[in-house]
Amino acid sequence: MQSTVDGFSYGLVTPVVAYLMACLGGALGLRCTARSMLVVRSRRVGWLALGAAAIGSGVWTMHFVAMMGFSVEETPIHYDRGITFASLAVAIVMVGVGVFIVGYRGPTGVALFTGGTITGLGIASMHYLGMAGMRLNGVLGYNTLTVTASVVIAVVAATTALWAAGQGRGFLWSIGASLVMGLAASGMHYTGMAALRVHAHTSPHAPAGESPAALLAPLMIGPLVFLCLAGVVVLFDPLIVMGKPVWKPVERKPGIPAHPEWEDTGRRTLLRSPERAGQRSYRTAQRR
Repeated sequence: MQSTVDGFSYGLVTPVVAYLMACLGGALGLRCTARSMLVVRSRRVGWLALGAAAIGSGVWTMHFVAMMGFSVEETPIHYDRGITFASLAVAIVMVGVGVFIVGYRGPTGVALFTGGTITGLGIASMHYLGMAGMRLNGVLGYNTLTVTASVVIAVVAATTALWAAGQGRGFLWSIGASLVMGLAASGMHYTGMAALRVHAHTSPHAPAGESPAALLAPLMIGPLVFLCLAGVVVLFDPLIVMGKPVWKPVERKPGIPAHPEWEDTGRRTLLRSPERAGQRSYRTAQRR
């Protein structure tokens, strides 16, 4: 029989909190992506990995915060622990691939299309894999057109957010990008939930798996702690906050140039100390 599905058991509390979690992860991840474009390649991988983990953790937390408000009147809902963990891994890995493409290739047309598509598909894959981890006395069905629309929303919004992060125009610009990334995750989630149909059947036994309170609440502590730690890294890095390199004049001494030396990173130039300037041959941009 067709079941009565309610995605807003706690009213607007779960949608709002879920959106804020997606925005938090997006803000941290996109700022790390922007920061990676201001450093040499040897340090870029660390910032991109941190950004991918932040975005992946944010959208995963968003999904299961929203699922705390999901209920089916005719049957209790439990979750499979292994599949739930796998959905987090899929989110981080696929988002990471997209972020690394944009981080190394820059916000160009091909890189943005490829990276945004993979990032959007990562968000969608996390959602539907998480849904596959639900255990209830019934069968899940989806409307194909609505599912397709949810994936398109994720891809378009993720591409837009990566483009905005790649512009490197400061903190407020990245806040706007994080709001778009939150829209990608939340819009995709609730569009996907609108495609869901549950056909329940009677059973004397409770569904397998663990209840949301027993599984999801403890599981979300880890990603939340990680997001807080990532936030500390972001807050204490001046290049991330300001969105531009910080430099100071070089003291005038014999053998030291009177103008500051900058390191060419592809998109911007960063100040290099005279000691580092002699280690490699970089182009220097002289102030005129």
